[in-house]
Amino acid sequence: MSLDLTTNFGGLRLHSPLIVGACPLTGNTKTRIALERAGAGAIVLPSLFEEHVIAWRIRDGGPVTEREQRLLDRMTGMTRRALVPDVETYLAMLNRASVQSNIPVIASLHGGTDGDWLDFAGELQVTGANAIELNVHHRPDNDYDEPRELENQVVNLVKEIRASIRVPLFLKLHREYTAVSHLARRLVSGVQGLVLYARDPEIDIALDNFKLQCKWGLSPPGVLSPTLRALMSVYGHCPTMPLAGNGGIGRPEDVIKTLLAGADAAMVVSAVYREGPDIIRTMLDGLTRFMESHRIRSLNELNSKRPMEFSSEEERRNTIEGLSLKPGFNGIGEGEHVIRSDKWGHPVV
Repeated sequence: MSLDLTTNFGGLRLHSPLIVGACPLTGNTKTRIALERAGAGAIVLPSLFEEHVIAWRIRDGGPVTEREQRLLDRMTGMTRRALVPDVETYLAMLNRASVQSNIPVIASLHGGTDGDWLDFAGELQVTGANAIELNVHHRPDNDYDEPRELENQVVNLVKEIRASIRVPLFLKLHREYTAVSHLARRLVSGVQGLVLYARDPEIDIALDNFKLQCKWGLSPPGVLSPTLRALMSVYGHCPTMPLAGNGGIGRPEDVIKTLLAGADAAMVVSAVYREGPDIIRTMLDGLTRFMESHRIRSLNELNSKRPMEFSSEEERRNTIEGLSLKPGFNGIGEGEHVIRSDKWGHPVV
């Protein structure tokens, strides 16, 4: 049976639904080639930061505002020593990737304020980007009076960057971002797709010096449920918005469930770090076997089998069951730790 694994994500025609997300790995030419050969449908280059674009504009003789100067003053040495230390390096990497690749190359912009730096998206388009991913980083919560202000800022950022490009614009939002399903409705005319992610640094407190510590790590396997919930929520409220799921996708089953939850594409990063580019082929082979076993010929046909969201009554029943069942209930999943109890509810060994 001939299978069609192509998908349309916000105007990009992908030969497979797997996208490799923004990370240092995609900045390496050999790795990009390996990912493409393994079957990746598209790649997202590492992020170019707002501070880099402001510094580039100043070097080019452009004006600088007081706010922009404060941003540059906070620019750390690590940012300057990063994989992409400046705009020129990024444009060279983008040009090289677009020439060498037979799959779409998505450039990534990372920032959180409005201003002329957003116009740089046009430079990325000219250099060869097939699409732009905007990763919005907000100021601290205490800078806002209410959540609506955050949403308004996102909508305004999208309007500004949209005016400078013709290629698709994808907005990367935290899956727990305010009321993301309702925000999707406000954005549907401005962006060509949403990438729902949940990659946050791990926060700890050092007890020897009482200082905060921030550590980035890989998404652990087996954490797909929050991604599915977010996808189904947005898809249920705004089915016209193209979606990509990101977070906890490491096995073929994760890809299948992500697509069934409402996504047009599944974005992977941590799995590639753990297992290398060949994990892309492993996931696609698993997807193919699943479709063959269910006599599904295309991803469009797979999408037609998407389950409905839980109704409000079902959600309430699930909540009551989860909070009221006694320990040791046989509904606990296989492999999960079960606390056995006597008839009074006392734990027993």
